[in-house]
Amino acid sequence: MKQFMAEDFLLTTEAAKRLFAACKDEPIFDWHCHLSPKEIYENETPRDIAQLWLSGDHYKWRGMRGAGVDEKYITGDAGPYEKFKAWAACMPLFIGNPLYHWTHLELQRYFGIAEPLNEDTADAIWEEANAKIAAGGFRPRDLISRSNVACVCTTDDPADTLEYHKLIAADDSFKTKVLPAFRPDKALAIENDTFLPWLGALEAVCGRKIASFAALKEALLERVAFFGEMGCRATDHAFTAVPFRRADDAALEAVFAKRLAGEALTAEEIEGYKTELFRFLAKEYAKRGWAMEVHVGAMRNNNARMFRKLGPDTGYDSIADHEVAYKLSRLLDSLDEENALPKTILFTLNPKDNYVLGSMLGNFQSSEAASKIQFGTAWWFNDNIDGMLAQIKALGNLGVLAKFVGMVTDSRSFLSYPRHEYFRRIVCGFIGELVENGEYPADFARLETIVKDIAFGNAAAYFGLSV
Repeated sequence: MKQFMAEDFLLTTEAAKRLFAACKDEPIFDWHCHLSPKEIYENETPRDIAQLWLSGDHYKWRGMRGAGVDEKYITGDAGPYEKFKAWAACMPLFIGNPLYHWTHLELQRYFGIAEPLNEDTADAIWEEANAKIAAGGFRPRDLISRSNVACVCTTDDPADTLEYHKLIAADDSFKTKVLPAFRPDKALAIENDTFLPWLGALEAVCGRKIASFAALKEALLERVAFFGEMGCRATDHAFTAVPFRRADDAALEAVFAKRLAGEALTAEEIEGYKTELFRFLAKEYAKRGWAMEVHVGAMRNNNARMFRKLGPDTGYDSIADHEVAYKLSRLLDSLDEENALPKTILFTLNPKDNYVLGSMLGNFQSSEAASKIQFGTAWWFNDNIDGMLAQIKALGNLGVLAKFVGMVTDSRSFLSYPRHEYFRRIVCGFIGELVENGEYPADFARLETIVKDIAFGNAAAYFGLSV
């Protein structure tokens, strides 16, 4: 029986151990996350481990609900210690859940605590962890630096002023790059109640009224240019279902006018608007050499009662089940036909589509970049051992695994960086087994380069990051 989460955790072969030793200390390029630039700039010491761990972490909230914990101890008015105790009591129940591994990796790497967390050890771990927080070294920038993060790309709305990015960039004492990533989802979501308030925010930052679709495009183009001045090199789009319905300018102007007038839009009008605005933006990304992330398949805010109570991103999302292949192919091809398809990273939340996306890559590759069209890492409900292995195997079978741009945290937590270690162990375990089974030669000079590149080098080259 192996020791719990010991040095060779997830590394079952000698080849895997050797490869992990080669890549474990590579820097981290966190090119997709939801960290707050405001929190990075203000750099405040957390109050306690409950604040670090449980505030805003809907992964943990979802697990606690499944364990039967009352909402009072999740998002309610219970105190930090009570919430921590409730979380600790859940831990032994999470057998087979990545939350168990992530929690203990964070305890080990940041606090030096190897003892498993449960209701019996909770008090001692609470005291030890909080004493270490109070002693220093747990502010956001401390945690980023300790995690060897070379660059963070936050996720930012076009109407964002990026004021905190400016302040961070002006501070030479912090060596990690913090760059904005352009996420115009609210611009595309013309059907949502949030659209008109968002349009007002865009008007405020642009200093003028936006009364037409042409004016919207002009405003977004200004924001793209501004994000570029601030170092942006990544964009992000999330679709529950991929749109593809062509529409001409007259139709788009009519749709925009209807929405401003408060009239209901048809499904066809909404899809045409999304298609053409996405295509417009993608062409601008291609001109600038930006990488475009496309996340497909999240069905959000399923629980209407809890959405009214808590709002979005509180643990009530799940996997959608739409057909992906045809419309995604047509959308990408419509851009490729105009020589305007940017570097693109395709993510699926539904693992049934691993081979759909994996096979889609080869349709649109070019010498512009190694693996110009990428299959994004296992995401959200799939960033676990099985999900990561399934994505890695699909990419290995259908694409070029050695040019994979690797892991992202996709997280709001400054303690989430051990997920990169988790990913690196899984990658090295998979490749190590190929070597041990005689499916790939024991050419460790080449293999070590491959795993280092998957850990960091490929993403740095793909996004044009110099460190």
